[in-house]
Amino acid sequence: MTDAVICPVAALPDVGTRHRVRRLGPGKRIPFARGIGPLILLAVWSLASATGRLDPRVLPAPWSVVDTGWQLWQAGTLGPDLAISLQRAAEGFAVGLTAGVVLALLAGLSRVGAALIDGNVQINRALPILGMIPLFILWLGIGETFKISIIAIAVYIPIYINLSAALSAIDRRYVELAETLGLTRWEFLRQVVVPGALPGFFTGLRLGVTSAWLALVVVEEVNATSGLGYLMYQQATYGLIDSVVVGLAIYGIWGFTSDLIVRLVERRALSWRRTLDS
Repeated sequence: MTDAVICPVAALPDVGTRHRVRRLGPGKRIPFARGIGPLILLAVWSLASATGRLDPRVLPAPWSVVDTGWQLWQAGTLGPDLAISLQRAAEGFAVGLTAGVVLALLAGLSRVGAALIDGNVQINRALPILGMIPLFILWLGIGETFKISIIAIAVYIPIYINLSAALSAIDRRYVELAETLGLTRWEFLRQVVVPGALPGFFTGLRLGVTSAWLALVVVEEVNATSGLGYLMYQQATYGLIDSVVVGLAIYGIWGFTSDLIVRLVERRALSWRRTLDS
């Protein structure tokens, strides 16, 4: 009889908690929610252009931008530049991702590694990318190595910062529990370190992907002879604003798509974690 009384009473806070979560949480998941904002922006842009409220000399209409992009593609101008830009971004991102993960592991799992690495990364973090370009040109010339290096630097910093912070934030009680259970170092890394650091890693990965596109724009508009940024700069020289907006739109689509892919991978990898978003 005692059990019959205690069990329902003990269950009441859980029911109340579920109701509070539903009331205070962000609500039900909206299908394709990430695309609603860009679609509204596109609709406002189209409406302003159609009603004449937006001067085409300032920002051309969306249909004009699409038409210009199609013409550049048919002329064989846009395709090769897109391929070169994607290759640069992919190579720079791969180098930056590898460097960020390796340095974060060394600094996050070893006090000696943190003493040797963290200070240097913080100094590098404070240096502006644009200010480093002249020095890298003197060191590496204006070839592909220079461009990939700048992209890699822009990528590795946010990945290192977030991953190393996530590693440092792992509760010491988990370390003590792993030692009590007699886990090997590999088992400790696989069962404790990796799950604990994944949220920080994905945050850094999202920032790193965005940084890759930003750095790509910079390096392709400085001493470049190919790529989407070079095409934009060349078209701007002749006052072809439609072509410039085509390039900006493509960069925006790349950024949105890559962030969406990282989010999807993160959701699957962290399916065990319950958050407001889930």
